[in-house]
Amino acid sequence: MTARITRQITDYDNPAALATRLRQKRIAPLVELIRQAHARHGEVRIVDVGGTRAYWNILPAGLLAECRAQVTLVNLQPPGPAATAGDTFHYHQGDGCRLDEFADGAFHIAHSNSVIEHVGDWARMEAFARETRRLAESYFVQTPNFWFPLEPHWMTPCFHWLPEPWRIALVLRYSLGNMERCATVDAACRQVESARLLDRRRFAHLFPEARLVTERFFGLPKSLIAIREASPLPG
Repeated sequence: MTARITRQITDYDNPAALATRLRQKRIAPLVELIRQAHARHGEVRIVDVGGTRAYWNILPAGLLAECRAQVTLVNLQPPGPAATAGDTFHYHQGDGCRLDEFADGAFHIAHSNSVIEHVGDWARMEAFARETRRLAESYFVQTPNFWFPLEPHWMTPCFHWLPEPWRIALVLRYSLGNMERCATVDAACRQVESARLLDRRRFAHLFPEARLVTERFFGLPKSLIAIREASPLPG
């Protein structure tokens, strides 16, 4: 049942899917950040920590080319094909909690979508947020809201509100949502610990200067978005 619901809700390659329609509405402020950066600099350098090439298909067609945007995709896995002249996307292997290879303000926009909840414990979340805040003058960071009743990874109502031993027991018995059933206790513990959802108070602490937006679904707080715009130009 959860697998079927997952396919219907999270098929981002399907323009008619619910998730695609929600994302299109969600990214309106990101589109505005891109346009603002282009107006300021004549180009746009974006770092997407934990992102994929396919994700950016959600933007209006031609926007990245129109705004002379370059997108650096940072992931723990080995990078994709080397970029050639004129490529929009560049691949970089790195840990979003420590990106010392990039200078402060190396980009115009820092972006992540449903990543910070996967980086580990609170200390790593703080490190991820610090890197996001220092890398660019603007940022757009999205994460699922802890208080939304449908957990977005296991696609099981109230799953994330259950005590950890109960969650481990469930994933040892069932495949839930995007997650396969675990064969061992070790695998179950690692799976359950792989996603730690944030509430608004903790998210606000991580991004204190941001404007927080709550994305709602049927009135319920589905996700949180932290947005920082660049400071106005003088004069």
